[in-house]
Amino acid sequence: MRIVLHDVSKGRALPETSTAYETGTATLVVAETEQRPTVLGLVASGRMKVDGGSVTIDGRADRGAIRRRVALVDAPIVSEPESNVTVTGVVAEELMFAGRAPSPFAAARWLEGLGLDGLAGTAIGDVAPAARIRLLLELAALRADVEGLVLVAPDRHGGEPTAWWRIAHEFAERGYAVLVVAGQASHTALATSPDTALDTAEENAR
Repeated sequence: MRIVLHDVSKGRALPETSTAYETGTATLVVAETEQRPTVLGLVASGRMKVDGGSVTIDGRADRGAIRRRVALVDAPIVSEPESNVTVTGVVAEELMFAGRAPSPFAAARWLEGLGLDGLAGTAIGDVAPAARIRLLLELAALRADVEGLVLVAPDRHGGEPTAWWRIAHEFAERGYAVLVVAGQASHTALATSPDTALDTAEENAR
């Protein structure tokens, strides 16, 4: 699966932007300001129409297919969990959306399987950045038909960009198409890290 955004725009919220992401690859696209990362994430995951430009999946315009096959992860206001909800509560809700038993027991077993059972009673807003991102990506990947993951503004939680970028690459290696929307500071940090392989929007949109 390959999704291409070509010169997409949405009023003042999103100036013309191009990027692409595909199966087996993690791509970083830069979006600054408070609103822009979420708007770009909504567009890239098929959840918002654009005013200009085009969004295609495997060469065709099909926003419904993108929406079904791509999960929007941790986008501010839109898909981020409430900060005071416990990890168990977040997991239970996502298990329900994935068609699984949403009980606290099922949530506890799922967390144990990931080695994150120690976070069960912690408010999701208090979870360390890397653990939060792994948790939310794993939950999104549970949903049927999900082949792509659009992770929005992981850098707003703090921590080292290399930590969440490494996690994004792990999901790409598992066969997902991963797009990460982050700020310029994160891009610079990753681009200058000697241990980081960075696929950028400009490269992938060619």
